Amino acid sequence: MGRVTTYNPKKTTCALGRHIASGFADDSFITIEPAGDGTSYVVGADGEIARSIDPNNAYTVKIALLQASATNKYLQKMYDKDKKDGTGTFPVNIADLLGNEKFTGSVAWVNKPASWVRGKAQNNREWEITVGEGDFK
Repeated sequence: MGRVTTYNPKKTTCALGRHIASGFADDSFITIEPAGDGTSYVVGADGEIARSIDPNNAYTVKIALLQASATNKYLQKMYDKDKKDGTGTFPVNIADLLGNEKFTGSVAWVNKPASWVRGKAQNNREWEITVGEGDFK
């Protein structure tokens, strides 16, 4: 018999400082991408290859929320604090409890406010957060 695995979006947790994010969008709601260039290389005139490893451990985290989510208010407040006096940073802890995957970062900040859209039905708001030294475990 083949291996059976289970994914449940309700078992994905996202802590932003002391705030527990909620009200996620109904499709892809968390995206984590490395901000650096990874590994690059150059080839010399004689064919020798030299590799460079980017030491950048920053990540971009995108969080898609329902427009009525309380997390929108929290992220806006942190962005406003950062603009005012530079105190809008917070730790990030994202975990898929069933998949045993975890992403953490001790210093993160909101890049800019999410777009504000209204229509006949509710819309999603996507926030972009930078994590200075992210780590997958």
